Amino acid sequence: MTLEKRIAKFFKLEGDNWLKHANPWSIWTRFATLPFIIVAIWSRVWYGWYCLIPITILIIWIIINPTLFDKPKSFNNWGSKCVLGERYWSNRKKVPVPQHHHPVVFTLTILQTIAGIILMIGLWKLEANLTVIGAISVYLTKMWFLDRMVWITEEMKDKHPIAGIDLI
Repeated sequence: MTLEKRIAKFFKLEGDNWLKHANPWSIWTRFATLPFIIVAIWSRVWYGWYCLIPITILIIWIIINPTLFDKPKSFNNWGSKCVLGERYWSNRKKVPVPQHHHPVVFTLTILQTIAGIILMIGLWKLEANLTVIGAISVYLTKMWFLDRMVWITEEMKDKHPIAGIDLI
């Protein structure tokens, strides 16, 4: 089982839940959560252990968000195509994704990991510079990754359509 499949299973992104997560409301509300997480973690300076309350709420939000929204009326938007691309990518062992995507996705995954580590170090040490650089880098690499997922969707949709989804 690929790492992506394990992550999808953790977030209950199986069956119709993939389609719910493809709702732009799900995508963008989840995407916008990082600054709130950063502030919640940083708030330990002001609130001490009480910072765990907003951190816990935000973690719960991240976990339940993909299943909260209805299946979108249309999948013909950038956000929905990101999620569908992630589905294609996570199923690449069964339905191969064109090879030219592999090095880019792996490189972006490494860059996202490095950016996340920089962000965590900044939050741990309460260094604003590292925190800001890490957060910006996480967002930039994630957006590039998501754009690649849209590209994968565009290349795969005609050869391997996802049942019940019209991507004209």
